[in-house]
Amino acid sequence: MSAIRLLVLGAVRQHGRAHGYQVRNDLEYWGAHEWSNAKPGSIYHALKQMAKQGLLRAHEIAPSTAGGPPRTEYELTEEGEQEFLALVRQALTSHDQGMDVISAGIGFLVDLPREEAIALLRQRVAGIQEWRNAVTAHYVPEDGPGQLGHIGEIMNFWVHSADAGAEWTRGLISRIENGAYTFAGEGEPFRAVLAEGEENPYASGVRHPEDDR
Repeated sequence: MSAIRLLVLGAVRQHGRAHGYQVRNDLEYWGAHEWSNAKPGSIYHALKQMAKQGLLRAHEIAPSTAGGPPRTEYELTEEGEQEFLALVRQALTSHDQGMDVISAGIGFLVDLPREEAIALLRQRVAGIQEWRNAVTAHYVPEDGPGQLGHIGEIMNFWVHSADAGAEWTRGLISRIENGAYTFAGEGEPFRAVLAEGEENPYASGVRHPEDDR
């Protein structure tokens, strides 16, 4: 799945309505430009593509009194809301995706009900364990990687990654079960977005041709 698709939908959703520069600013504020492909060009492309696909509704906003070209603001459609939630669920359960996908899923974890989030994370642990079992059908960690020459280091890496991923996920499940964080339906959610005009301490400072649109 595409992490940028989830990130862009999630950023727009947290604002209600947002223009491209706001979305870019938020993703940089989250550090997503460092751990995903959330670069300016891909962000604006995703906004336009998802508007064409009916997941976002575009509104052209008149320029401010200070001048400049009109901006396009986006908001999620009903289909966009369904797509966003489906992508969050997929990101949390898909153990075979990149770090950018699980990172994006964690970022929007609290947009689900608490019990559903726990159930999805348990699915993740089960998937990791199943994958680990498939690896150890051909490789026995106790015998060490040398049994397969240096290629054994690949399977050694897989097994250690699986163990670390499962351990971390179980820890997160425990924290959530013990009441950590505010989930959907429990009160005012946490919103890590910047207000219009608020300075972003993590901004790259590099402008994109569409930043003013």
